[in-house]
Amino acid sequence: MNLRVTLLSGALLLCFAHEALSDSDTWILATGRRDPRMYAIDLKKALRPENNNTPNAIVSRSKVALDRLDGKLLGDSANVVISEDRKTAYVVNHHGAIDNDEFLQHGGRGNIAVMNIRKMVQRRNDNTAEALERHVDSGHFGSVGLVLLKDMFIIGNAESHLTEDGGNRITFVDRKTGSLRGEVELALGAGVPQFPCPRFPVPFVSPSGPPTFQNTFPTPNGRFSPVPLLSPHPAWGCFPDSNGLALGRARSGKTYLYAANGGTDDVSVIDLDAALKGNRTAEIARIPTQIGPWGIASSPHGRYIVAANRESQRVAFEGNTISIIDVENPTVEAARVRVGTNDPNGQTRPFIPSFTPDGKEIIVPNFRANNLSIVDLHLALADPAKGEVARIPLTRPDGGPARPKGSAVTSDGRYAVISGGARVTPSAPSGTVWIVDLRKRAVVATVTGVGNDPYGLAVVDVKDHDHDD
Repeated sequence: MNLRVTLLSGALLLCFAHEALSDSDTWILATGRRDPRMYAIDLKKALRPENNNTPNAIVSRSKVALDRLDGKLLGDSANVVISEDRKTAYVVNHHGAIDNDEFLQHGGRGNIAVMNIRKMVQRRNDNTAEALERHVDSGHFGSVGLVLLKDMFIIGNAESHLTEDGGNRITFVDRKTGSLRGEVELALGAGVPQFPCPRFPVPFVSPSGPPTFQNTFPTPNGRFSPVPLLSPHPAWGCFPDSNGLALGRARSGKTYLYAANGGTDDVSVIDLDAALKGNRTAEIARIPTQIGPWGIASSPHGRYIVAANRESQRVAFEGNTISIIDVENPTVEAARVRVGTNDPNGQTRPFIPSFTPDGKEIIVPNFRANNLSIVDLHLALADPAKGEVARIPLTRPDGGPARPKGSAVTSDGRYAVISGGARVTPSAPSGTVWIVDLRKRAVVATVTGVGNDPYGLAVVDVKDHDHDD
C-alpha cells in the first residue's frame, strides 16, 4: 500500500478545474440524500433571473442505485467527490442501497456509487441509472467521509451495524477492484478521557467483540444493545464515530489524514504513510474541538484544515464554531472561530465548510442559524474574534427554514454554492440550492426542488463537447 498520494479532499476537489467559466459549462452536482438521486444543475441557467426560485436549472437527476423490484428508489447519497480527470463522480451512499422511507435508523452498510459525469449532465438521462457504472463497498457502516489517493479510496465510517454509535474504522478500498486493502482503527475514549470506556482492543483481535457496559441500554423492541442506537445519549464518548475526512500536507511533504469525530468531540490525526504500510493504529493524536465536528475540509495546498463543530451526540447541544488546524503543527487548534451569531451561547450548527480556490476564505453554512458565514483565514489566525467577515442570511421561497448544509465554490472563486432544506417524510423533492456571489456578498440565485435533506455537493466544469442539452 505504499502509494504516491494525490492530495485531494472535499474542498480541493471543488477547485480542480481552472478554465474560466466562459470556456466551459459549469455544473452543480448535488446529493439528493433522502431523495436518492444526484441533481445536475446548470449554473448559467440558474443565474438567469427568470429561473430564480424555480427548479428550471435542474437538467437531470441520476439514480445512485438501481430501483427495488417494486419500483422504489434506493440509495442514500450524502457526499460526493470528483475524480482527478473530472470524468467521474464518487457518491457516498451513507447507508447503501436502502429505501429511506423504510430505513428509519442508522448503521446501514455504506457504498460508493461510481458515476459518469458526462452522462449525469445529459437531459435524456433524467431519472434513470444510465450514469451509474458500479457500486463499491465501503468496508463498514454509516459511511460519510471520502478522500482520494492515486489508487485508493479512504472512507470514514461513522457508525456500527444498525447503530448510530460504535464507529471507529477508517477503511482503504482499491479504486479499481473495490477490494478492502486495509483499515485504521481509532482509539476509544481519547476525546473524553473521563468517560469509562469498557475494554475493547484496538486494533480488533478476534474473538473480542463489541464492548459491554455495566448498564446496557434498552432498545425500542425491549432488547438491549452494547451501544446506544440513537443520539443524543449520555453513553456517547467511547467511539469516535468519524464523519468527514481531509488530507493535509506539511512543507516537508509529510501527509496527514484528519477525521472529524462526532462521538468524541475531537479531530483524529493519522500518519498516512504508516497507514499505507498497514499500521492499523496509525492515529498519532487527537485535537479537542468545541463539540462534535461533522464537515471538514483542507485548503487548496493542504496547509490548513477546517472542521465545523456541529453538535454533541451526548446531550442536546449544537456548536457555533469552526476549528482551524495548521498542518505544520498538526496536533493542536490554531484558531477557533465563532460563526453565524454574535451570541457566545447561540447554537448555529455549522455543517460542511469549504475553501475558496485561493485559500483565503472559508465558506461555512450554519444549519440552525439559517445563514452563511464567510471567514477570512489569515484574520482568523491572527485574531479569531475578527475571523468572520461576512454573514449572509439564507431564505426559502416557501418561507420555510433554510437549514443549509453543503457548500462548494466555483473554480474561478466567484460563486459559493450552498445546499439545504430539512428532511420531509415521505420523501419528496423539497431541498434548495443557493448561489452566492462572493464579490457582492449576496444570494444571486435560488434553485428549488433539489432532493430531500441534501448534504454534500460539488462544482464541476464540463467542456461544451463533453455533454449535450
